[in-house]
Amino acid sequence: MKPERPARPADQVGTVERDGVTTAYQVWDGPAVERGNGGPTVVLLPTWSIVPSRMWKAQVPYLARHFRVVTFDGRGSGSSSKPVGAAAYAESEYVADAFAVLDAAGVTECVVVGFSRGCPWALQLAAAQPTRVLGVVCVGSAPGLVPEPRGLWGKRQESDEGWAKYNRYYWQDGGYEEFIRFFFGQLFNEPHSSKQIEDGIRWGLQIGPERLVDTEAARQAHSPSLPPVECPVLVVHGSDDAVRPLAEGERLAELTGGSLVVVEGGGHAPHARDPVVFNRLLKDFVDRVTPQQPVRRTWVRALNRPRRALYLSSPIGLGHAKRDLAIARELRLLRPDLQLDWLAQHPVTRVLEDAGETLHPASSWLLSEAAHVDFEADEHDLHAFQTVRRMDELLIANFLTFADVVDDRHYDLVIADEAWEVDYFLHENPELKHFAYAWLTDFIGWLPMPDGGPAEAALTADYNAEMLEHRARYPRLRDHSLFVGDPEDIVTTTFGPDLPSIRDWATTNYTFTGYITSTPSAPQTRERLGYRTDRLLCVVSVGGSGVGSALLHRVLEAVPLARRLVPGLEFAFVTGPRIDPAELPTTPGVTVHGYLPNLQEHLAVADLAITQGGLTTCMELTALRIPFIYIPLRHHFEQNFHVRHRLDRHNAGHHLTYEEASNPDALAEAIAKRLTRSVDYLPIATDGAARAATLLNELL
Repeated sequence: MKPERPARPADQVGTVERDGVTTAYQVWDGPAVERGNGGPTVVLLPTWSIVPSRMWKAQVPYLARHFRVVTFDGRGSGSSSKPVGAAAYAESEYVADAFAVLDAAGVTECVVVGFSRGCPWALQLAAAQPTRVLGVVCVGSAPGLVPEPRGLWGKRQESDEGWAKYNRYYWQDGGYEEFIRFFFGQLFNEPHSSKQIEDGIRWGLQIGPERLVDTEAARQAHSPSLPPVECPVLVVHGSDDAVRPLAEGERLAELTGGSLVVVEGGGHAPHARDPVVFNRLLKDFVDRVTPQQPVRRTWVRALNRPRRALYLSSPIGLGHAKRDLAIARELRLLRPDLQLDWLAQHPVTRVLEDAGETLHPASSWLLSEAAHVDFEADEHDLHAFQTVRRMDELLIANFLTFADVVDDRHYDLVIADEAWEVDYFLHENPELKHFAYAWLTDFIGWLPMPDGGPAEAALTADYNAEMLEHRARYPRLRDHSLFVGDPEDIVTTTFGPDLPSIRDWATTNYTFTGYITSTPSAPQTRERLGYRTDRLLCVVSVGGSGVGSALLHRVLEAVPLARRLVPGLEFAFVTGPRIDPAELPTTPGVTVHGYLPNLQEHLAVADLAITQGGLTTCMELTALRIPFIYIPLRHHFEQNFHVRHRLDRHNAGHHLTYEEASNPDALAEAIAKRLTRSVDYLPIATDGAARAATLLNELL
């Protein structure tokens, strides 16, 4: 499994030592520090050592856009020391560590946030230094204010069923991993919580049973008490919390005079399972209890507002940007007065800037999905499904940026081209929708790779089931669901066991636009593009991410052999915006381009193209009737199943696996054969962008 990669790295990383125990902390400076005027600090405290400070990953990127943020690994977890013995994990030690971190980080005023066992530590901080702590937020509170139903932790049990696993002897006698799996299943008892459970298990296995026994022994020896606090308190608790009952949160709010927000149907960790509502609650609380700067805003009367749309274009590849620009051009023909803003990130921003489009300033706040994809990729290998799952903290942060944008300015229409985070979190928080909303996609259904076995099949089915439940409960949320293609382009497999056929479901839930091409209306000649007219030309393109570097090198190895088989054959390699052209060695017969905003023009003059299995380039080549070889990324379910199904339907392209393409002789032979064969592709309609624009115009 890939190591964790924070979506937003800390601005400062440090350690502080007390009595031989080192505490590792992180600081995100936030906008106030960047402006040089201080500003509030949010301190996210550790909790039980079973998890490190990464448990706050859904909060940090969003909060750091508004405030200074401090986290630290509690003793026994993460990068902090793991001392031996229960005495080292007394509650007073955690509180003293917190004060040491606040001093080291220069925190003078703050709001302190505690989760579960961290809640009493937060209250003790506020009681001890009331001028420093301006407010306390407690989520999933566990200060021990109501009796615990489980009191057999220190005695051997005859059973290991259920909460009997919460036992020191069970942990020490080989049952630790089973306890971890059980515990996080209880902690995240909401449906479709596989990713949060997976994170918890991974973190819990890092500490081991002996240290966890020490931490629990320290807690068992402590008598619960609640210090008096004077600052405002916010308590957030799930109604279905299976670790600490709702009565715990209710009692805490009563004793502190605090506000109580109950997450109906929520479990023990609302900040992780319902991060959108929690983060917005937390930001509102911080804004209320900290000094505010003057605000100047303009409100435009409804009839004075121009028609305005916000376009979200997925940064995974450049195909979305190409088709979205085509739709935007057609939409402006229907609505010349439309003001269109784009909320986008690199490399899509490169395409939009070249086209003269208007980027919303908040685009600079978005965290990079392309960088995450590059990090996840191996040699021509990108496990697309798992990559998206491990993008969770990034998607949460980017959705909240979107939510801030649409709260700040009125939009008549939001167009989301595979903006997965927006579609998912709007269905999770439908009250946030106050605009017409159109969803576009060119594939439907997460599909497992065969070598993922039953576990991956179960995960993809669970993700599909959640989407189906969203759509069934809130059919009104999408004002249009548009599929870029035809019904026959959709695979016929099911979403999973006992789930419907993907095509059958899609035909009743989507409107089909046909394919949207960006084929140039006035094709360029080879001479104007810098190619010779007396030579055959093969264009090699790998899309907008950095994943294609390995394929470029494999094709480069086959170039000399291919030129022997086809004398005079020339190659044009296109690296795209995220691969440095200089990394490719100089090779006779090869011209290397970086990013080409007019790539389709180069494809249009080719005798043959070689590409990955991305839909846009493959379908552009199909529309242009250019012979091509496509080599899907390994473990990329969309390229291997959805795109290949569509290309098979169109009788388009020649499929090679990466293993086949890695044999220079085999690849050279395939190149030579494709250059001599005519194409017999299914024709593609060219009015998809106009059809999509007509449907979108209905919402304006």
